[in-house]
Amino acid sequence: MTTAAYEARPTSTPIELADRYGAHNYAPLPVVIERAEGAFVWDTEGTKYIDFLSCYSALSHGHRHPRVLAAMKRQLDLVTLTSRAFHNAKMGPFLQELCEYCDMDVALPMNTGAEAVETVLKAARKWAYRVKGVPRYEAEIIVCEGNFHGRTITATSLSTEEAYRHDFGPFTPGFRVIPYGDLEALEDAITANTAAFMLEPLQGEAGVRVAPEGFLKAAREITRSNNVLLICDEIQTGLARTGRRFCFQHEAVKPDLIAIGKSLGGGVYPVSAAVGTPEVMSLFAPGEHGSTFGGNPLAAAVGRESLRVLEEERLAERAAELGDWLVERLRAMDCPEIADVRGKGLLVGVELTPEAGGARRYCEALMGEGLLCKETHENVIRFAPALVIGREVLVDAMERVEGVLTAIKPV
Repeated sequence: MTTAAYEARPTSTPIELADRYGAHNYAPLPVVIERAEGAFVWDTEGTKYIDFLSCYSALSHGHRHPRVLAAMKRQLDLVTLTSRAFHNAKMGPFLQELCEYCDMDVALPMNTGAEAVETVLKAARKWAYRVKGVPRYEAEIIVCEGNFHGRTITATSLSTEEAYRHDFGPFTPGFRVIPYGDLEALEDAITANTAAFMLEPLQGEAGVRVAPEGFLKAAREITRSNNVLLICDEIQTGLARTGRRFCFQHEAVKPDLIAIGKSLGGGVYPVSAAVGTPEVMSLFAPGEHGSTFGGNPLAAAVGRESLRVLEEERLAERAAELGDWLVERLRAMDCPEIADVRGKGLLVGVELTPEAGGARRYCEALMGEGLLCKETHENVIRFAPALVIGREVLVDAMERVEGVLTAIKPV
């Protein structure tokens, strides 16, 4: 088709085109974002919004952070993709700084959070066979009810959310599920074949569920005493989001493996990694695991600058301070439909009562007030603004939130 013929076709809106040609695997709010800067986005009509979702924490640095963009542009003029068949000048320094940031020894770069999860699971299974002595193909990994570790077949196999599972079986075997935060259930689930216990230190997709205080520290003691690996999925909660570098640091524990993603790419490029101890991560041999794009020079340059921005702009400390204020402000709102406010740092959930009629209609109303939020688990509004958001912007946003929460009548 010629350019002229293409341009002469009847025009449709971006939403109409997405509905016509896209698989309907999401239910987005009816807003079309055209440009963005920092904590703000603008739609195709020029309306300005505060982004209170931050792409599920992938935009912790904000939209188009100038330092991250500059690092990306510099690398675009050099080389973008080499594959792991060769070395590149950016990956080694990136892996060094990533390991130092994580207080770990070995990292394996990938692209998406789901790939990072697959990597730590494979690493744990290999460790079980080569080090612990579990009979081959009998290793088990314990996970938590309400988890969200991605949407691959294996990640779906771990899930307890029926919407993620129906029509997608048969599922990957080798997993046991326990209630989130239940230490007794964890101890009961461990057998001689248990390779690892994997959890999110704070469950974001499940409705911003915070584990009971002391759970993670006790879980670390239980796993260590039973020769079981502890894996923390910090894809959404890591890299300063909860007020620390990683959410597990709130209880001063150190896992054996960490899955990292989302904001590691600085909001401009998909970058993820599995990071861990050499006893586990060094078991991988050439050809056993990899990725065409994993560790590419563009990703490495972006990831390296993203880590530096987190530290040099003290975004963890900023998330801790603003997050404490945000929770207090939400809890002070006089709204009977608020059942609970919970979270850490700038990852906060507002759970609504059943009488509220679901969080979706509140998110739609907030969109009308210039705030973009998203419901999770039907009755929870998730607030996760960019960590660079200004305090005055946050104060203004909460005025709008209170207006919406107090104005909408229960069903």
